[in-house]
Amino acid sequence: MNSPAPRAIADAALSEQEQRYVESVERTLLDHTTRQRLMLTEVSLDALPLIDAIEDLCRGGKRLRALFAYWGWRCAGGDPEAPAIVRAGAAIELFQAAALIHDDIIDHSDTRRGRPSVHRRFQSVHEAEGWRHDARGFGEMAGIIAGDLCLSFSEAVFASIGTEQSASGRARRIFDTMRTEVMAGQYLDGLSEAIGGEDPTTALERASTVIRFKSAKYSCEHPLAIGAALAGAAEPLLRQLRGFGLPLGEAFQLRDDVLGVFGEPELTGKPAGDDLREGKRTVLTALTEQRGGPEEAALLDEALGDPALDDAGIERVREAIRATGALTEVERIIDTTERQVRAALQRIETDAESRRALEVMASRALRRAS
Repeated sequence: MNSPAPRAIADAALSEQEQRYVESVERTLLDHTTRQRLMLTEVSLDALPLIDAIEDLCRGGKRLRALFAYWGWRCAGGDPEAPAIVRAGAAIELFQAAALIHDDIIDHSDTRRGRPSVHRRFQSVHEAEGWRHDARGFGEMAGIIAGDLCLSFSEAVFASIGTEQSASGRARRIFDTMRTEVMAGQYLDGLSEAIGGEDPTTALERASTVIRFKSAKYSCEHPLAIGAALAGAAEPLLRQLRGFGLPLGEAFQLRDDVLGVFGEPELTGKPAGDDLREGKRTVLTALTEQRGGPEEAALLDEALGDPALDDAGIERVREAIRATGALTEVERIIDTTERQVRAALQRIETDAESRRALEVMASRALRRAS
C-alpha cells in the first residue's frame, strides 16, 4: 500500500489547524450571544427572538474571512493558540452577519444559506400570529435591528481583544476602514440599481468599484491585514498580503456574480437567478450590455429587478450573457486574476506552511460552486 504523499499529509495538518480555529471562533460567538441573551432577558423575554435569529445565522457559513485573519496572523508569526486572533475572527464574522442581514433586506431576499433570511423569519412570525399592521414592514424593522445588534456585537468583541493594536493601532484602523468601505460599497451597489440604463462603460466602472469596496477588500484583503497587524507585522509584509488579498477578493466576487446567475440552488442556498430578480448590476451584466446591442440592453432593462421573473425569463438572460461573450470574458478575467494572485503569493515573506495555507484558501475561493 502506498503511503500518503508529504503534501497530502501537510494539507491534512493544515485542515486540522483550521478546524480547531473555526471551532474556537464558534465557541466565542456562542459565548458572546449567550451573554447578550442574559442581558436581553433583563429587558424583556419578547426581545429574545433577536438573539435566536443571530445565533442561527452565525451557525452557518464557511468562516472564510475569519480564516484569512488567522493566516494573516500566522504569516506574521502569531501564536496559533492565542485568544486574540480567535476574538478577531469572531468580530469579523459578526460584522459579516450584520452585512448579510442588511443586504438581504435591501435585496428583498427570501433565503440565506438555504433557510429563510432574518427579516423573512420575523415576517413569518407576524403572519403566523395574526398581528396588526404590515407583516413585511415588521420583518424589515426586526431585521434592521438584528443587523444593528450584530454590528454592536462585532465592535464589542473586537474591543475585547484588549491589545494596543485592537484599541488604537493599525489593526483597529484597518477594522474601522473595512466597515466604512463596506457601507459605502453597499450604497454604491444600491445606487447602480436605482440609476439603471447607464452608459455601459460607466456601468462597468461602477460595478468594478462596488466589487472592490463592498466585497473584495473585506472578504480577503482586510481580514488578512487585520490578523497580520494584530501580530505586529511590519509594513512590507502588510503590503505583500494586501497585494495577494485584493485581487483574490475581486476574483472571489466575480465568481459569486457568476454563481448568482448560473449557480445551482442546492449548492448556493439561493433560488436560481435570484441576483437578476434583485436587480444586481454586476460586471457580468455590464459586459453583456457593452458587447450586445439594443435587444440585449432592452432584455436586461426589463428583467433586472423584476421579482416575478420566471425560469424562462432567467434562461433568456443567461443566453444573452453567453451569446455576447460576457460569461467567457468574466471567466477570462478570473483566470487572469488567479495568475496575479499566485504570483503575489510567491512574494509574501513568510513560512512555507502559511504560504501553502494561503494557496489552498485561494483555490477554495476561486474554484467554488457555492
